[in-house]
Amino acid sequence: MKTTTLLFDLDGTLLPLDQDEFIIEYFRLIAEYLTKRKPDADKYINAVKQAVFGMMKNDGSCTNEELFAMLYKEKPGKDEAPESLFEAFYKNDFEKLKKVCGYAPEAKKAIELAKEKGLRLILATNPAFPSVATYDRIRWAGLVPEDFEHITAWENSSFCKPEPGYYREIFKKCIICPSECMMIGNDTLDDMLPSKALGMKYFLLTNCLVNRTGRDINEFPHGGWKELFDVISKL
Repeated sequence: MKTTTLLFDLDGTLLPLDQDEFIIEYFRLIAEYLTKRKPDADKYINAVKQAVFGMMKNDGSCTNEELFAMLYKEKPGKDEAPESLFEAFYKNDFEKLKKVCGYAPEAKKAIELAKEKGLRLILATNPAFPSVATYDRIRWAGLVPEDFEHITAWENSSFCKPEPGYYREIFKKCIICPSECMMIGNDTLDDMLPSKALGMKYFLLTNCLVNRTGRDINEFPHGGWKELFDVISKL
């Protein structure tokens, strides 16, 4: 079937970064933020970490945002709703994470090329952040949220990668068939294997490759930006 839709990963794909470094700095900033506001900050920091990792295992029974809030509030002494506690963090402090991210002008070129080809564009980033934080990262990549018809974030997603349910939720919301889609990402486990299993086309961008399971990447079409431009140009 003809490809009508490109699903782009964000972190490590459109936005160059080292995922481990990004996560470490993210939790460091949260700890710094909470330490300034809570006398028993360690309890809050631990609650946030457990809620984040719990959210990554969401089974689809509620949104990621709802599960995060539920898990966070289950911790003893958490008398403040996470949305009020972290509103200022995501509006102000989250911006500091930009320093551990790179910038690839090719990202904008890829999006522009896809638009010229008349392709639908979906930002299929792991929905472990609220939309405000996702929009920030889109802008750090030199793009704008309006470049995409659908953007996954914790408010509108009930699964996280690599769960197949994450992708099925996109298919349902955007009314598309897997065979019409191509997933473009940098992670063999989160992006490539679910795409292959669900019947999507796929391309592994290797500039910031994540391959924790040590798979032979030759089983996936792969390459750098030049190779990706060639693939998009032929769609």
